[in-house]
Amino acid sequence: MADSFFTHLRSLPGTLNGETVSQGLRGASRGNLSIPILLLALLGMMVLPLPAFLLDAFFSFNIALSIVVLLVAVYTLRPLDFAVFPTILLVATLLRLALNVASTRVVLLNGHEGGDAAGKVIQAFGEVVIGGNYAVGLVVFIILIIINFVVVTKGAGRISEVSARFTLDAMPGKQMAIDADLNAGLIGQEEARTRRAEVASEADFYGAMDGASKFVRGDSVAGILILIINIIGGLIVGMAQHDLAFQQALENYVLLTIGDGLVAQIPSLLLSTAAAIMVTRVNSSESMNRQVLSQMFESPKALAVAALILFVMGAIPGMPHLPFIGLALICGLLAYYIHYRQGEAEVVEEGGFVAGARTGAAPAMPNSAPGQVPAPALEHQSATAPASEPVEVSWDDVQPVDVIGLEVGYRLIPLVDKGQGGELLGRIKGVRKKLSQDLGFLIPAVHIRDNLDLTPNAYRISLMGVTIGEGEVYPGRYLAINPGQVFGRLEGNPTRDPAFGLEAVWIDDNKQDQAQSLGYTVVDPATVVATHLNQIMSSHAHELLGHEDVQKWLDLLAEKSPKLVEELVPNTLSINHLLRVLQSLLAEKVAIRDMRSIAEALAARGSNAMSTDALTAVARNALSRQIVQAIVGQEANVPVITLDPRLEQLLLQSQQQAQKAGADDAAFIEPQLAERLNRAVVEAARKLEASGKPLVLLVAAPLRVMLAKFLRHQVPDLSVLSYNEVPDNKQITIEATVGADVMQPGQ
Repeated sequence: MADSFFTHLRSLPGTLNGETVSQGLRGASRGNLSIPILLLALLGMMVLPLPAFLLDAFFSFNIALSIVVLLVAVYTLRPLDFAVFPTILLVATLLRLALNVASTRVVLLNGHEGGDAAGKVIQAFGEVVIGGNYAVGLVVFIILIIINFVVVTKGAGRISEVSARFTLDAMPGKQMAIDADLNAGLIGQEEARTRRAEVASEADFYGAMDGASKFVRGDSVAGILILIINIIGGLIVGMAQHDLAFQQALENYVLLTIGDGLVAQIPSLLLSTAAAIMVTRVNSSESMNRQVLSQMFESPKALAVAALILFVMGAIPGMPHLPFIGLALICGLLAYYIHYRQGEAEVVEEGGFVAGARTGAAPAMPNSAPGQVPAPALEHQSATAPASEPVEVSWDDVQPVDVIGLEVGYRLIPLVDKGQGGELLGRIKGVRKKLSQDLGFLIPAVHIRDNLDLTPNAYRISLMGVTIGEGEVYPGRYLAINPGQVFGRLEGNPTRDPAFGLEAVWIDDNKQDQAQSLGYTVVDPATVVATHLNQIMSSHAHELLGHEDVQKWLDLLAEKSPKLVEELVPNTLSINHLLRVLQSLLAEKVAIRDMRSIAEALAARGSNAMSTDALTAVARNALSRQIVQAIVGQEANVPVITLDPRLEQLLLQSQQQAQKAGADDAAFIEPQLAERLNRAVVEAARKLEASGKPLVLLVAAPLRVMLAKFLRHQVPDLSVLSYNEVPDNKQITIEATVGADVMQPGQ
């Protein structure tokens, strides 16, 4: 313990010379005898009588040790850099209590001889510090006890307790973060081992500090009791054994007792302050004085307002003008000085920015992307402008990609500018709100920016930084969309609706009524972009859901069903496994707003050992009424397409054989059979769609996942259901059967 303390002490600037400390401790620490010798010395101080000069030496050492510990706590950058502090606190407390016992013996035995009977240190504190007045000394001692026990020690103990609890609660998360970084290759084995050791050491430190704070509280209580016992014992010894008058006994023993108490309480207060500093420190690369200066005096506003208030208080008649107005002037000068220094710093930064712009940040040209400069411009500027010092690269230079992005050409800027009457922002918020309510999770915000690389009327929609949709709109004109049956033709620029690919025409404002009378659907440019964005976000909803969204989803469910959430995550499923299940539901256009049904089904029948497809089937069974209602509404009949029993049996056998061989689900269908099956389902779906009925394929449960993935891109509007996903209150009506044209003779 002592070696660790002085090793840390040598590493701090302005402390004892490292070589001197090492030479002084080398003999005592050899053979690991320093700690046993120290403990034996403390025990001897309690049992054996000590002469007055040794008491003076030990009391002086106790005060010096407390000052050194306090300064080490102040200069320490991180609490873990002084991890031996709880042990130092325990030893210092034992030393102080041992000195109390030794000084009490000396005071009671020799107190009748005068003020220096217990040594010069106690006499100095009894006569010089409190002026020889035992009443004043008693008041000062009580005040020190109140400050130490009620304020410093109680606050430090509470912070230690809370810090220890929070640190222990955060340990699993920190360990998982380290493992994640290690698995991702961001750190190596050695760094991971070091970080795990730091996490464990942090928990041990705050746990030890929680216990060490009890030592300080107990020391404060012991100081009060020792004071009372010494005064009563001193009066009894002085009057009964040495025949002193009451006034003389009171003066001698009370002054010595109070001096002894002050000698002990001042180091105790210093160590309590050091403990409070340690538990209130925040891990930082800056020392305490730098943190205080940078955080308290970063802005001149606080000092300026304080100067104004002090000046007003000093100007009030009857108030002491000099102190208040003097402090107001000091605060005002400091505020002006900080403001002046910040102004200089801004000028320096601004000058550096201009130089950087000259050498490599020229304005974007009309045909270049934002932030990019044509190569000829770069070459010309680098040849003429003076070279600037390279700026250190940091993570601030790495910009994360937008989840959903919308880039517009410069002619479309009025659509997104509220100052110019743009309605697109409001439309997008409406789309996000409606989708969030329908799907059951918050759709991420759409980040909109202009892009001079696009043609003036073009826009581009990106997902995770990748373009997935684009189109052109014309402000001031309207898009007339042909819904499938119109009664005439319109003059204008023919095009296609960017969202669904329907035939459309861009028309002038004065042709709206004509287009509507002919059966066209007429929309403005903002609605065209918002509709396209809505279609893309709906079809890619499963990609928009992330870990943070799942956590918010669970938090919302926990407000009404906390036990259900506790049982689901992490007892039944990990949050990553739950994310994959919810994404699978969204990919099949199943909303996840019925949180309780999904969570109850997964908590009752799920486990981390099950595959995502199996867990998705469990959740779909729980959502069967919602799924079917989204397809047929309130209709009692569910028109479906089914597979021929022989074809269904063949597919089941092929799937079982593929699973035994370890093949992928989509690979068990023979290619020619897959082509015929695809053609037959598409033809049946067209007939069903022509009659205005929903498209539903009803199959056996083991085949549902495979056929849903197989037909998802061929017939996007087709819903693939299993037999057990049809609610009891719905009647199945078979509209078509696929199989006779698919299977070859002999199959």
